[in-house]
Amino acid sequence: MGLLWAIVIGFLAGVVAKAVTPGKGPQGIILTTLLGIGGSVVATYLGQLVGIYHEGEAGGFIAAVIGAVIILWVYRQFTQKR
Repeated sequence: MGLLWAIVIGFLAGVVAKAVTPGKGPQGIILTTLLGIGGSVVATYLGQLVGIYHEGEAGGFIAAVIGAVIILWVYRQFTQKR
């Protein structure tokens, strides 16, 4: 059940991150879900690095959205036409 919950929260975080970030990003339900799950992983590790989360704690929904926005920003930096 934990994996299913992570997928649902990842999808919702990916949708919110795409909605608040201007521009075009990766399309599709699978990429949106992976974006949100990746955002959660990024937020968890960054939170542990700066001392917000302890070992074994995971980032919450807002942290997942922030992590997904960071991933979208990096994605757009590499895919922008110069």
